[in-house]
Amino acid sequence: MSKIKKNVYGFLRGSFLTDESAFKNWRVIIFVVVLLLVMISSSHKADKKVIEISNLNKLKRELRAEYVDTGTILMRMKMESSIREKAKSRGLEPSKTPPKKIKVTYKND
Repeated sequence: MSKIKKNVYGFLRGSFLTDESAFKNWRVIIFVVVLLLVMISSSHKADKKVIEISNLNKLKRELRAEYVDTGTILMRMKMESSIREKAKSRGLEPSKTPPKKIKVTYKND
């Protein structure tokens, strides 16, 4: 058997984990596994934050649309024509004479 075949068979059987220098190999393997777990964990956290940002942006768009709709309704309510109609339904009419300005003067003693 050639040296390459021996190395491949030894690797597949896991002899690199059971020989004399296995402690050094185990330390490297555990380090790599810990790094992989940290990477997977950070990836999941990043995905959660992306989903949360997406939901918040959707909520922001909905609230913005509601704000614009409410502003439009308010502007229509403040129009003079709509106020006249509401006042007319209550029996009020606009004055025929224009308002007069009243000046108040105080005398200093």
